[in-house]
Amino acid sequence: MGVLLLLVVRWLVRIENWRSYSVSAGGSEASHHEPEHVEKPSGLLRWVTTVDHRDIGLMYGVFAVLSFAWGGIAVILMRTELTTPPIDLLSAPLYNALMTTHGITMLFLFGTPILAAFSNYLIPLLIGADDMAFPRVNAIAFWLLPPGALLIWGGLILEPFQVGVEGAQTAWTLYAPLSVQQSNADVDLMILGLHLTGVSATMGAINFIATIFTERGEDVTWANLDIFSWTVLVQSGQILFAFPLLGSALVMLLLDRNFGTTFFAIEGGGPILWQHLFWFFGHPEVYILVLPPMGLISYILPRFASRRLFGFKFVVYSTLALGVLSFGVWAHHMFATGIDPRLRASFMAVSIAIAIPSAVKTFNWIATMWNGKIRLVTPMLFCIGFIANFIIGGVTGVFEAAIPVDLVLHDTYHVIAHFHYVIMGGIAFAIFAGIYYWFPLVTGRWYQRTLGKWHFWLTMLGTNLTFFPMVLLGYGGMPRRYAGYDLTVGPVGYFADLHQLATVGVYILAIGQLIFVWNLVSSWLEGRPIENSDPWNLDEHGLLTNEWGWLQRHRETALVDGGSEMDAEPSEKTSTTDD
Repeated sequence: MGVLLLLVVRWLVRIENWRSYSVSAGGSEASHHEPEHVEKPSGLLRWVTTVDHRDIGLMYGVFAVLSFAWGGIAVILMRTELTTPPIDLLSAPLYNALMTTHGITMLFLFGTPILAAFSNYLIPLLIGADDMAFPRVNAIAFWLLPPGALLIWGGLILEPFQVGVEGAQTAWTLYAPLSVQQSNADVDLMILGLHLTGVSATMGAINFIATIFTERGEDVTWANLDIFSWTVLVQSGQILFAFPLLGSALVMLLLDRNFGTTFFAIEGGGPILWQHLFWFFGHPEVYILVLPPMGLISYILPRFASRRLFGFKFVVYSTLALGVLSFGVWAHHMFATGIDPRLRASFMAVSIAIAIPSAVKTFNWIATMWNGKIRLVTPMLFCIGFIANFIIGGVTGVFEAAIPVDLVLHDTYHVIAHFHYVIMGGIAFAIFAGIYYWFPLVTGRWYQRTLGKWHFWLTMLGTNLTFFPMVLLGYGGMPRRYAGYDLTVGPVGYFADLHQLATVGVYILAIGQLIFVWNLVSSWLEGRPIENSDPWNLDEHGLLTNEWGWLQRHRETALVDGGSEMDAEPSEKTSTTDD
């Protein structure tokens, strides 16, 4: 295998001008001579060798959607199992393996990459840069993800072949001593896969910071830097502090498993040390995932409220506050572990205080819509859905930040409900809003608007029908991570009825996402071409931004190069953008 890879690399290096189509971003060659116009390679070779930020952004997006499908299939199987109390569809080990792969996939293989897709494609366009500061590092960061995914999924892929490897059953938190004592080799594969995804995220963070600091256009200053770029900048700073710590903890876990060290053994550092190290990464990771979606909402929502973002500076300040405070709340995951009550109280105070910057953003979004001329197009519907779900997720989080309440709700379905209202009800909604908003920019075509609205309403209904029953399950005492449950606990049928509602919600969610994928693919191939470079009529309200200016120049260049006048020539603005 290694010889084959060496031969492939040598072949690629020998291809004449295989790198020459990329736009130099500060390289030495560009300063000595004018870059010549060279067509990109076609077919598979283009995607394997590209260092263009837009191509890499699209590859991140495709990878993330495929990962989303994998994680979604896992959760459909799990929820189907939970429809009835006994364990009668999946075995308990398979349920645990699906639970593990679902959590890690959605966080590391969907959440982080899909945000990298937006950041890669849009940041250079928004700040007036030619490309990312380090285009080749950008490509390497992406190509670390597919092997990382194969290692993370390795156990479930190899288990049917009976080669002695089966899906890891550690849950996504890999708590010691369970993760140390489990002899399954897939735990080691998963740790190595997590390493690759962490290195990928860290390389990307360095690139985004360097790009935003050094590649901005002359007209882009810190005062007028767009809100999405601000959130990506803060997110990248968080990644630089959080992911290396996760990597260090994973190395210690790998050594404990294979070389007899005692970092997380009772006679050494103890299992609680793993929780401290993991959650010092894990809670900033929540804000690493949620800050760019907040930036997307802050960027897109004003376009369809026909007003500028209310309190822009305070949204930026609250973003910076979230970036800092997110590193001071990790131990609220450990209130039930017996840590010093004085420490526990201080973490409770900071955990409640971190709700303030999030509330600032929420009130600013509502104030932006107040008395605005709102257009309920699909991206705006997802923005409003984000706000509604995020409020529920935030309020349930404040309850869990209070020690007396958390001791009752710890490790129940209430925690799942809170987390998923933020992840699925918040982050995914912002991602969908961004996909629909920039779909004309990326493809030059319109999506099918009726299908877009069906996608929104099915996703909104499915999200709340899935996760609100989990709030009630948590108050009823239903523990999480169980493949079966006892009907004799609580009121007759209480657990079963709520689980069945949640399962119906997951099926509705799945139908909505199938509609989304169909709409995405069919519209990309056959959608109606946009008529001008301002498809959302933003200039009418003075809200036209840099990426649409880039689209204008791109269309003009296409016309000069022999493109179709219908595709390239700006025309009269129309009102056909209203869904």
